Amino acid sequence: MTIEWRYTVQQELGVLSLAGFLGTDAVGRFTGAVGWAVARGTGPVVLDLSRLRGWSAGGRIAVAEAAHRLRVAGRTLELAAIPADGSLVPDGDGGGTTIPVHCDLDAALAAHLDAGAEQRAWRSDAWPSE
Repeated sequence: MTIEWRYTVQQELGVLSLAGFLGTDAVGRFTGAVGWAVARGTGPVVLDLSRLRGWSAGGRIAVAEAAHRLRVAGRTLELAAIPADGSLVPDGDGGGTTIPVHCDLDAALAAHLDAGAEQRAWRSDAWPSE
């Protein structure tokens, strides 16, 4: 099983939404989606996990590596709606830098966006219908 992803840019904020299970077999696809986000934005990236069914230890490490990759690019990673399986994401670089966590996507957006801003979006082929 793998993940599906959707990347949306609004103002200077990117939202990378995941659906499915972020396990070891999905890390490559997730890394590719992060690369897409790095190439198509300049501001913070919110990783929307509201459609994620869960994640493995390898998936959580991939999220920490994504935070580091974005930081190297001069950007930040924030999480929204982390899976409620009791697991925590490791810090973003092993050096004590934490990844900000929002309770849901609405809270993350409220922290960054003005209502009505123009939006662009990309997604993988099998992204679930709304």
